[in-house]
Amino acid sequence: QVQLVESGGGLVQPGGSLKLSCAALRITLDYSATGWFRQAPGKDLEGVSCINWSDGSTFYVDSVKGRFTTSRDNARNTVNLRMNSLKPEDTAVYFCAARTGPCTSGSYSSRFAYEYWGQGTQVTVSS
Repeated sequence: QVQLVESGGGLVQPGGSLKLSCAALRITLDYSATGWFRQAPGKDLEGVSCINWSDGSTFYVDSVKGRFTTSRDNARNTVNLRMNSLKPEDTAVYFCAARTGPCTSGSYSSRFAYEYWGQGTQVTVSS
């Protein structure tokens, strides 16, 4: 079992930055990777990124490449999502999720590949 807790959401102006964190608590099994998803109002859940714990390899959806960076802190069992140059279309509830298998380019954005989910944190980009 894995409990995930997100933090760091909020209101930011276009062009601004935010850092989200996902802390893994109550870990009773090994998991291989942590992903970030988001859901904007009226839209489907979208896979944003994923990082493999073993080697730090990362995957990103095209719309955030060059602006978002995901990283891991092994000692603290935490994954961060640094979001720069934020746009109004980045407004969404952001969720972190953990999976027992590693991320791949073909599966990182599939919600069905993740077994554990956080409660979500709101990110609003608006002037």
